[in-house]
Amino acid sequence: MELTVAESKNSFNAKKTLEVGDKSYDYFALDAVEGMEKLPYSLKVLGENLLRTEDGKNVTEDHINAIANWDPSAEPSIEIQFTPARVLMQDFTGVPCVVDLATMREAVSALGGSPEQVNPLNPAEMVIDHSVIIEAFGSSDALDKNVEIEYERNEERYQFLRWGAENFSNFRVVPPGTGIVHQVNIEYLSRVVFDNEGVAYPDTCIGTDSHTTMQNGLGILGWGVGGIEAEAAMLGQPVSMLIPRVVGFKLTGEIPAGVTATDVVLTITEMLREHGVVQKFVEFYGNGVKQIPLANRATIGNMSPEFGSTCAIFPIDEETINYLHLTGRSQEDIDRVEAYAKAQGMWLEQDAAEAEYSEYLELDLSTVVPSIAGPKRPQDRILLSDSKQTFRNQLPDYNTAGDETFEPVRAEKVETVSYNESWPGNGESAAEGAEGRASKPVIVESPQGGEYTLDHGAVAIAAITSCTNTSNPSVMVGAALLARKAAEKGLKAKPWVKTIMAPGSQVVDGYYERADLWKDLEAVGFYLSGFGCASCIGNSGPLPNEVSEAINEYDLTATAVLSGNRNFEGRISPDVKMNYLASPLLVIAYSIAGTMDFDFETQPLGQDQDGNDVFLRDVWPSTEEIESTIASTISREMYEADYADVFKGDEQWQGLDVPEDETFQWNEDSTYIRKAPYFDGMPEEPEDVTDIEGARVLAKLGDSVTTDHISPASSIKPGTPAADYLDSHGVERQDYNSFGSRRGNHEVMVRGTFANIRLRNELVDEQGGYTRDFTKEDAPQDFIYNAAMNYEAAGIPLVVLAGKEYGTGSSRDWAAKGTNLLGVRAVIAESFERIHRSNLIGMGVLPLQFPEGESHGSLGLDGTETFTISGITAFNEGDEIPKTVHVKAEKDGADAIEFDAVVRVDTPGEAEYYRHGGILQYVLRQMVKS
Repeated sequence: MELTVAESKNSFNAKKTLEVGDKSYDYFALDAVEGMEKLPYSLKVLGENLLRTEDGKNVTEDHINAIANWDPSAEPSIEIQFTPARVLMQDFTGVPCVVDLATMREAVSALGGSPEQVNPLNPAEMVIDHSVIIEAFGSSDALDKNVEIEYERNEERYQFLRWGAENFSNFRVVPPGTGIVHQVNIEYLSRVVFDNEGVAYPDTCIGTDSHTTMQNGLGILGWGVGGIEAEAAMLGQPVSMLIPRVVGFKLTGEIPAGVTATDVVLTITEMLREHGVVQKFVEFYGNGVKQIPLANRATIGNMSPEFGSTCAIFPIDEETINYLHLTGRSQEDIDRVEAYAKAQGMWLEQDAAEAEYSEYLELDLSTVVPSIAGPKRPQDRILLSDSKQTFRNQLPDYNTAGDETFEPVRAEKVETVSYNESWPGNGESAAEGAEGRASKPVIVESPQGGEYTLDHGAVAIAAITSCTNTSNPSVMVGAALLARKAAEKGLKAKPWVKTIMAPGSQVVDGYYERADLWKDLEAVGFYLSGFGCASCIGNSGPLPNEVSEAINEYDLTATAVLSGNRNFEGRISPDVKMNYLASPLLVIAYSIAGTMDFDFETQPLGQDQDGNDVFLRDVWPSTEEIESTIASTISREMYEADYADVFKGDEQWQGLDVPEDETFQWNEDSTYIRKAPYFDGMPEEPEDVTDIEGARVLAKLGDSVTTDHISPASSIKPGTPAADYLDSHGVERQDYNSFGSRRGNHEVMVRGTFANIRLRNELVDEQGGYTRDFTKEDAPQDFIYNAAMNYEAAGIPLVVLAGKEYGTGSSRDWAAKGTNLLGVRAVIAESFERIHRSNLIGMGVLPLQFPEGESHGSLGLDGTETFTISGITAFNEGDEIPKTVHVKAEKDGADAIEFDAVVRVDTPGEAEYYRHGGILQYVLRQMVKS
């Protein structure tokens, strides 16, 4: 049952009737408001949203006029309330959402309300795709083994999610093993144009994963938000936002042969990150758009968080309609989408008049060349032709021993056989041609027999993974055809490479089967590993024991190549220092090369059966081969079959023992699911916010600190506070699982906040989750969690100091939740990424910015000071948001450092959330009042 559309005040008499075949729909016509028809596509969607939800309070005539009279050149200043049609979740961020909703049922009862009040009012759908860890690989039973392990580790979480699906209305769960959330979204869940009880309106969707923007390729407006904001939207709260600037990105020309969608998106990512698009919409326009297949549009939209925009949207046209037909949508739905888009001026016509944009960029697609990106940021694009030299230039930054001599050493043999059937080593070496760079060859004996040599640059992981590429037929078929050509010449992945194949949709398995491509992928070393995010979310699983031990014992700088969107430090594998994004075709190629220290133009991948050199160009498939394979293997019937009963799940899912109570019965001994602490002792009315006095610095950080650095992610390292907690609860080391799988337990998650092994806290010399504890004499180094608990016991509030782009990356609610639970009251940074700034406010943490042009470095702050922040109490004095607060930092023997920090609470709605101590507290109080 979808949310009934509230009756709009309809001040502009915009409500009209749309006839589509033998059906008629009510809709809110944009041409009823002067100026709406001239807006960019994305703002037309926002304009319709306001017309339809006009209630005279949250949305007024003034708001509608403001968007109709949008000034492209103006800086955003007008707040609007955007009401998304639905909410999308994946399991990592979705589990804590359901935990919070379950906790709210108890909290609302404590405040005099009814548990049944806590239900999603907007449709909310979750796809379980982040939990599978690639333990098994390189064997025909890898998928079965990984699924079996997944259920063993996550049974408790899956029982909880099934409880949620059966007890919350408007909440549906797509079981494990179906595909990646964003691919399932565009292939099945997306409506494009809703039919809600006879009212037609654009599908708009916010999601608890930043790559929700993949749907932008279908013309669906929406973006990633934190789980905190998503929960509020599920409970009927609109999203508070400023009418944004819109960057028009004109596409011309055609993609040349040999260039992939991945190359295009890495080029666009570099351009937009350099241009600066944070908190802006990006909209693609021009006749070149019509040359972009839908899968490529989705790939570009997917990478929106990588270049920093709120969304990256394409308008609706014939390509959209063709895709809806291919993916099995009903003819009624397809006809409604086309008729509605044309009626509202949202249909892209050839040679259409161009809308006016705030800023302009243009890309001639014919100029794009093969590229990769890395070793730690997706915007750091490298021409494939420059990749070897760039790797050599970057290696000294990761090779702690500096220049090394080329003297091979033999690693001790590891007896434990790895969880794969990889072939024995045959004397291959990742050190060949290493002259001219640091080199430390380590001879490793394979448990399967033979030996090989590892060195700096060895590709330890080659993963076809993530939502970005793994259901784009052009690159997935291209990769398989490359594997076919390589296998025909006797080439295969090097024995030290962990090969991962994790498609985004079961449809990929279908067209691989139909084209008989699996045998070729398997011959090279790529077996089906699972349907999920895998390496891109950090679920690469352990490397083979002999590889891991050689890397760590001899401090080798290993690399990973993945077809993903995220390559941040410490994310892909704790054993890998340098991570590179590449197309699925290049993932195959690098697995065969076995090293990043490789020039595909001049170095052969290997030799064929006759001893002839084989170069990448010899096995690269032609555009015609790829297109003909796609045409002959992919059909509407495949999508219809795969999504015929998508919510049912397999026997393991159906066999889960599910509790029946409307309030969840918490198990205090659980290490996966714990009652959230955010509402403990919460009064019915919010208390006044207070100034911050006597605060200490928990972490002093540099630029581009990501939510991966802040939020618990990837594996749980033995000997850390999180591991100690699990040890104390009798959890064996092999069952630690990942932080992502334990997001429903705040005790684990808070211990992993700011614990990334690559975090650089300038208060200490050691890399990782450490800080100085100023509650003790001489302020010794300790884990951040341990120090934070000592500060809490002493009644000392905390602050975090940071540089530019603080909070870049995934829409991780735990980056804000963990910050709050550690006792941090404010974060002072040079600039914030959009989602994390919003999430901090949603958890009652104040985001502040240094004065323009200043930083903790320029001001002389070293992190040993005691901070007083005054002026916060101005939030208690009405609707005005203080523009600045005064910061005073003091330490013995030095003059105080004082400055006015800019308050980054941008809207009245955000101010209200902050006053209440967080967005969920605000929603809960409103629920009780109603």
